[in-house]
Amino acid sequence: MPEINEYAPDFTLPDQDGKDVRLSDFRGKNVLLAFYPFDFSPVCTIEFGCFKQDLSKLNDLDIQVLGISVDSKHCHKEFANKLKLNFPLLSDFGKEVCKLYGTLRKEGFSERAYFIIDRNGIIRFRHVMPAPKDRLENSELIKELNVINKNY
Repeated sequence: MPEINEYAPDFTLPDQDGKDVRLSDFRGKNVLLAFYPFDFSPVCTIEFGCFKQDLSKLNDLDIQVLGISVDSKHCHKEFANKLKLNFPLLSDFGKEVCKLYGTLRKEGFSERAYFIIDRNGIIRFRHVMPAPKDRLENSELIKELNVINKNY
């Protein structure tokens, strides 16, 4: 698992529309990698609904939200449409990025985990939830982003 203050490992994954998204293309902007277990699960539905609600606050902090799970891009498309999401959901169907970031569970799906990567591509915050049913409130992520923006 990458450590805080290390460069975030780069990757390219397809989003819900089949467009390849590369992490390093967001240099110059903060990025929130939000790893999550499954589209349409109860906690993930609440979590991504909250991201949508707070997107303007997150955008004000110059952050790009990228959701990542092992679900297919087709499943992501339905999930994004249902929730009316307007940020990328990335399909790690081959599970390579979950392995790279240390979030892959032995059951074959991702832990719920948050990585905040600064404008220079360095990990400034990392939190892996103790159980898939747990999630961080956006207020905690926004607090971390305020610290990152102040210090870097």
